[in-house]
Amino acid sequence: MNLRLRVWRQPGPTARGRLVEYTAREVSPDMSFLEMLDVVNEQLTEEGEDPIAFDHDCREGICGSCSLMINGAAHGPMKGTATCQLHMRSFHDGQVIVVEPWRARAFPVIKDLVVDRTALDRIIQAGGFITAATGGAQDANAILVPKPEADAAMDAAACIGCGACVAACPNASASLFTASKISHLGHLPQGQPERNRRALSMVSQMEAEGFGACALFGECQEACPKEISIDSIVRMNRDFIRAAVID
Repeated sequence: MNLRLRVWRQPGPTARGRLVEYTAREVSPDMSFLEMLDVVNEQLTEEGEDPIAFDHDCREGICGSCSLMINGAAHGPMKGTATCQLHMRSFHDGQVIVVEPWRARAFPVIKDLVVDRTALDRIIQAGGFITAATGGAQDANAILVPKPEADAAMDAAACIGCGACVAACPNASASLFTASKISHLGHLPQGQPERNRRALSMVSQMEAEGFGACALFGECQEACPKEISIDSIVRMNRDFIRAAVID
């Protein structure tokens, strides 16, 4: 396959960016999208040009760092798939592919396709700790958790913090991310003592970071590579309102 790429190039946070066209030659349909970018970067390096900067780490859909807008869609055209899991057989020979970074005020561009997503880290930090007894680890069955609650907690904990929900949202809201982090502890007994404080502090931090408000459009759950439901946002809002009334 030969592909035409239009890639966002921006030397630094304050520099002016632009889309630059490249040709990706002899791309195998079995390559991942990141492997295709590796091939392009090898070509650029051989030609003495600056390679395209993009984030990556595990390349297994776990770490969430491979965050790209591909033809206007967060992580590309395949549902429930991170960019590193997207294969080039999803495209056709000669296709034009536009590759851009996440677009959100809270995610400033560092270079090219790399953005600063530490705002998500600060939201997690605002959640603080959970109360847990010290000493030896308890037996796995000592704390009984109903299966529906355990399943809901695991579904929320699947969030990899990639920020696709922010990139896909018309308001650049981080509500799905924040809700998943609040909900996965809120479903478990260990998360109950700090449940109210956690909801208040994490939602407040989300707003302080400059993310937009949630209007429940639903684009976030469509773009999420782990297909987390916006039901978690409803739960977060309920926890926040209850905590605000109690406090």
